[in-house]
Amino acid sequence: MIQRGRPYRVLRELLCGFVRFLVGAYPSGDMPPAHRQTLYFANHTSHLDTLVILAALKLRARSRVRPVAARDYWCKTARRRWVAERILNVVFIDRQRSNGGDPLQPVRQALEEGASLIFFPEGTRGDQALPGAFKSGLFRLAQDFPALSLAPVYLENLHRILPKGALLPLPLINKVHFGPVLARVDGETKEEFLERAHRAVSQLAPGH
Repeated sequence: MIQRGRPYRVLRELLCGFVRFLVGAYPSGDMPPAHRQTLYFANHTSHLDTLVILAALKLRARSRVRPVAARDYWCKTARRRWVAERILNVVFIDRQRSNGGDPLQPVRQALEEGASLIFFPEGTRGDQALPGAFKSGLFRLAQDFPALSLAPVYLENLHRILPKGALLPLPLINKVHFGPVLARVDGETKEEFLERAHRAVSQLAPGH
């Protein structure tokens, strides 16, 4: 993990302020207490998603949260990697495994170190209002860290504000809807858990 000094934290706050000015990033609903270690799991439709969740969180929560993001995208250029490591404090995962390792190992390490995380269970961006199917990573992390709070988040309008292929955002307002922490159910299968987690995010969509 890259150690970030005060100048980088200031840059992060400035970036979050710019995002709030640009799209709103208005928080709504049941945001978990800032002191609780939390995995925020959300729908994924835009390159703005991570920044919007960060911008919506309270400062104390934001200071301990790390986004989980794909290494192949964020390390594609030196500038992008610098932003990811120094300002956003990203936990990189390898979507294209070449050595047979566990792509979730860096995520587990970050959780063991006490970080909260932003996680996108779809694994890649979609282009619809409601999320696609969730992959098994969320279930595996929930099993491995039973004390971790699992907070569903729905990002409103970002599939229209900055859709795939767009270079500039459209002037629409975004809200970040936080749902109640997902309850733990003993004996729940992977399929049952993922369906329930998917429903927890989808039900936060306005008009759903």
